[in-house]
Amino acid sequence: MKILILGNGGREYSIARAILNEKKGHELFFQPGNGATNTLGTNLDIKDYNQLAEFAKENAIELTIVGPEAPLVAGVVDVFKSHGLVVFGPSKQAAQLEGSKVYMKNFLAKYNIPTARYIETASIEDAFKFTNTLSTPIVVKADGLCGGKGVIIAMSHDEAKVAISEMLSGKSFGDAGKKVIIEEFLDGYELSMFAVCDGEDYILLPAAQDHKRLQDNDQGPNTGGMGAYAPTPLVDETLYQKVRERIIRPTLDGMQKEGAPFEGVLFIGVMVVNGEPITLEFNVRFGDPECEILMPLMTSSVSDMFYKAATNRLSEIEVAFSSQYAVGVVMASENYPYSNSKPAEIIVDEVHHEEIEKYTHISYAGVSMEDEKLYADGGRVLVCVGLGDTIKQARDRAYMRCGQVHFAGKKLRTDIAYQALA
Repeated sequence: MKILILGNGGREYSIARAILNEKKGHELFFQPGNGATNTLGTNLDIKDYNQLAEFAKENAIELTIVGPEAPLVAGVVDVFKSHGLVVFGPSKQAAQLEGSKVYMKNFLAKYNIPTARYIETASIEDAFKFTNTLSTPIVVKADGLCGGKGVIIAMSHDEAKVAISEMLSGKSFGDAGKKVIIEEFLDGYELSMFAVCDGEDYILLPAAQDHKRLQDNDQGPNTGGMGAYAPTPLVDETLYQKVRERIIRPTLDGMQKEGAPFEGVLFIGVMVVNGEPITLEFNVRFGDPECEILMPLMTSSVSDMFYKAATNRLSEIEVAFSSQYAVGVVMASENYPYSNSKPAEIIVDEVHHEEIEKYTHISYAGVSMEDEKLYADGGRVLVCVGLGDTIKQARDRAYMRCGQVHFAGKKLRTDIAYQALA
C-alpha cells in the first residue's frame, strides 16, 4: 500500500516506523517530513493541499494519515475527501474540538460530559469577576491553537489576572488568545487517553501518562511534553468503562447530532478526581510523545487500523497490544522551550549491547540532514523509547538509549514514569 503521512515530528516518524515494521511492503511518503523520515520513505515539498491531493491521486496513494493539528483545523481532510481520497483524520468542523477551546467546552456542557466549572469570554471584566469566585490555583486557557502551550496555571488571583490581560490584549498568543477560558483547577492525576474513531465506532487504546513540565519533579514551564509511558497502572477496567460511557460515547453521538461525525483520533486529557474521570480537554490527533510509546506496543496491523477507521469499518477489526510497557524520554535542544537553538550535529553511538538493540529505538522529530549528517534543529529533537516487561525495565532501557545520543546542549528529564514507580 502507498501511504502518505502529513507532519514532521516524532509522532509521524513513529507511525511510519510501526507501519514499516509490519513488513507488508508499504511505500511511504511524508509531507513535509524531517531529516530522518527520508530514511523511511520519500519527503515531499508540496505545501498547497489541493496540489498535494492531486499528487496523491496521480501516484495512487491509498491512504493519507494526518499527524498534526494545524492541517486538520485548516481543513486538509475536507480537501482530500473532495478529491475522492481515503484520509484518516477529522473534518474541519469536527477538528474544532481542538481548534477552539471555547467550542470544545461548550460542546462538553451541551452534552453533559464531565468537565471543570468554567467561563468563556472576551470581556476582561467578566473574566476578572469569575476569577474572583475561584480558589487558587486557577486555569487560564487561550481559545485557539498554541502548539500545546496556551494553558497557564496561575498560583494566585493576581497571576491569573495578568495572564488573562496578556491573552486578551494579544500579547501572549496573538489572535489565539483573543477569547479565553477560565476554569477551576482540578486536583487529581492526569491521563492521556486515545480513541481511534470512524464516526460511529471507536477503539480505546491503553492509557498513557505524559510529563509536561521541562524539569524533574514537574518543575519549570509547560512544554509540548518531555516524556511519557504506557500503559499506566493508574487505570483499571472500571475507570476505562467510565471514560467509554461518560466521555467517548456521548462525544461521538453529540458530534453526529452536530452534523460533524468524528473520524480520527480523539485525544482526551483526563483528570481523575476521587476515581471519577473529568475531561480537561480534547485534541483531535495523537499526542506527542504519547504516540511514540503507543505505536511500538501495537501487535496488530497499524496500517489496517488507520485504513479501517478512515473507511468507517472499525467494527471489522480487533486491535491487539503487547503485554509490555513502553517509556519514551524526549531529548530537547539547548534553549527549549524559550527560544530557538543553533543547529547541533547529532552523534549516535554504534550499539553493541543486545538489550539496547532489541528493546529500544529512537524516533526523530526536530532534525535535519545535511551532507549525510543529522542535526538537531531545535525544539524537541528526538524520543528514546524503551520496552520492557515492567515499567522500570522499560524506563531503564530508554535511559540506556539516551546515553548513546550526543549533541551540544541536549536537555532531558531524568525522572520519566516516576508517578508509576513511586
